[in-house]
Amino acid sequence: MSLHYVALGDSTTVGVGDPMNGSTTDLSGAGARPGEGWRGWASLLADSLGSSHRVTFSNLATSGATAPMVATEQLPATGTGPIELASLIVGVNDTLRSTFDLGQIRDCLQQCAEHLTSRGALLLTVRFHDHGQVFGLPSWLRRPLWQRIEQVNTVYDDLYVKFGGIRIDMADYPEVYRRDFWSVDRLHPGERGHRQLARAFADELGRHGMRIAVPPALDCVGQTPSKWADAVWMVREGVPWLGRRAGDLTPWAARMALTQLRPAANAEVQRLRA
Repeated sequence: MSLHYVALGDSTTVGVGDPMNGSTTDLSGAGARPGEGWRGWASLLADSLGSSHRVTFSNLATSGATAPMVATEQLPATGTGPIELASLIVGVNDTLRSTFDLGQIRDCLQQCAEHLTSRGALLLTVRFHDHGQVFGLPSWLRRPLWQRIEQVNTVYDDLYVKFGGIRIDMADYPEVYRRDFWSVDRLHPGERGHRQLARAFADELGRHGMRIAVPPALDCVGQTPSKWADAVWMVREGVPWLGRRAGDLTPWAARMALTQLRPAANAEVQRLRA
């Protein structure tokens, strides 16, 4: 059986965090494209599908992609022919920007899903977990970020209801909150995380009747980043990244925190006056 698999998305689908050489110290993912030193869950899944099918695999994901970028740049590159399988996983980068627009995200993902499924694709999507918990963000920033992520999750809920397919809820997997699931930056899955995500989709595809003779292996070549590697990354990459994001996120998060605090403060004032 021939099977055409198209992968759309951001750096996670590119494979950032899962370097081909098994290294745990390659920290750069900016501007990365599939096959340029990265492997990742989508490639692992495609290889596994190849154990039972004649697979053509097109990974069109780009590092840093947002939902509008997927709709305007990646979707047209899928061509016009039949597609049997399509993964659509994007939205976290949108939540990290001051230009966050849920309506635009919804429209773009709807456009992608409608186009892909009209060509016969079984759609692979996710519900995102609490990224702020994994990254260790302060609560005042984590809470509003999680609210945005949950808003994006509702879009994926709607897509799943309308277009079906397979949806992986990342929060259903306890290992997502374990350190060894993640690469040194904690923003991208490490080798173990990519392998487990590929296996999760393969297992669900099997339940949908798609034969996969050899599922994605879970054994890892690389090692979980050490505490020293974590510390080095935080100094070299983490703090500068937070600084770059601060211009976008800090004013908005501060406003959100104040908005959430005001009702509680007003209630306390009323209680003291009573």
